[in-house]
Amino acid sequence: MRLRSSEPFWLEKNGILNSYPSLRQDVETEILIIGGGITGCLIAHQCMEDGYKTVLIDKREIAHGSTSATTSMLQYEIDVPLFELMKKIGEEGAVANYRACSDSIDTLGKVSKQVKSGCGYTKKNSLYFAAYKKDVADLKKEFDTRKENGFPVTWLEPKEIEKRYGLQETHGGILSAQGGSIDAFRLAHDILAYNHEKGLLIFDKTNIDKVEYKRNGVTVRVENGHTIHAKKLIYCNGFESTELIKEKFVTLLSTFAMVGERLEDDQSKLEDTLFWNTAEPYIYMRTTDDNRLLIGGEDEDYVDPDKRNANVGKKADKLEKYLKKVLPDYDFVNDFAWAGTFGETKDGLPYIGKHKDFESTYFILGFGGNGITFSVIGMDIISSMLKNQAHPLAEYYRFGR
Repeated sequence: MRLRSSEPFWLEKNGILNSYPSLRQDVETEILIIGGGITGCLIAHQCMEDGYKTVLIDKREIAHGSTSATTSMLQYEIDVPLFELMKKIGEEGAVANYRACSDSIDTLGKVSKQVKSGCGYTKKNSLYFAAYKKDVADLKKEFDTRKENGFPVTWLEPKEIEKRYGLQETHGGILSAQGGSIDAFRLAHDILAYNHEKGLLIFDKTNIDKVEYKRNGVTVRVENGHTIHAKKLIYCNGFESTELIKEKFVTLLSTFAMVGERLEDDQSKLEDTLFWNTAEPYIYMRTTDDNRLLIGGEDEDYVDPDKRNANVGKKADKLEKYLKKVLPDYDFVNDFAWAGTFGETKDGLPYIGKHKDFESTYFILGFGGNGITFSVIGMDIISSMLKNQAHPLAEYYRFGR
């Protein structure tokens, strides 16, 4: 296997888009957002839309954490199937969450258009196919459940899947007419640039030394001694929140991905659809807006970044072997391979809202395979919470549920 780059593809593709200073002054603000990935950028956008004086900080450069490693497949399907989620939280809540995720894909398109992003936002279908014969019964149950609740789905038999996509070694699947893809790294930068012009203060490479949480606000001291006083603090720091919160509320996993060289060949059979299967862990695929094929999966328990990254080559070999099995005629040459970290919750849902140990503070933690759509939902929820208004989904996302 020829491992050309262990850097995430999006960093290499985009280069340096925007740079911001580290914090060199004391600041007072209404809202302080910690985390400059796609979640923090979306929440900052909502806070600015709602008219709050807002500051965003990140200890890295903007979008250089999980956002640089995400494969940015926009799906309304939660990691827990709809019929299984109904057993966990009830039919009404499960359907409401699936619908909210579906709506968030379109909302993201509106945000992308508003900020005039070059992120390549594209609406796509989504094919969820059975990796093994034993998975067909549950997959058909999932199909029936979605169809009964009004989701736009079609069942495809293996021969139809092969005819449409050239995809082999499947056992049938659910074709959903709602999905999409973006370059999340580019979108994060474009959202911040748009809001920076409107007064959003942004400081990267700014590491926190200490935080004081009080009922009337928070005070954040950074390593160089400067402080930020804010009425409300919003953590958008993903899996790094596990360093703050005492209880175990999420399981951290490592995932692996690779992108092939650009092809001049016709990819029309693949370019309009996201692909993922029922294997555990599942494999996922999509094309990029510059005519490459992206494939990812091979998840495993989280290990420290050095050990995780040492496995990139081995994992890329396995992904390429699987790709050859299901798309034997595809001319794939690996160009980039990398690893990332994500969180998995017991019910597949995010954690959004307050935590009893942190005064004047909110968390927007969009865990799961479709964390970006949860982050979009988080925009609406945090907007309501900051206005002391109830939100119908907040109960499903609370800590201690």
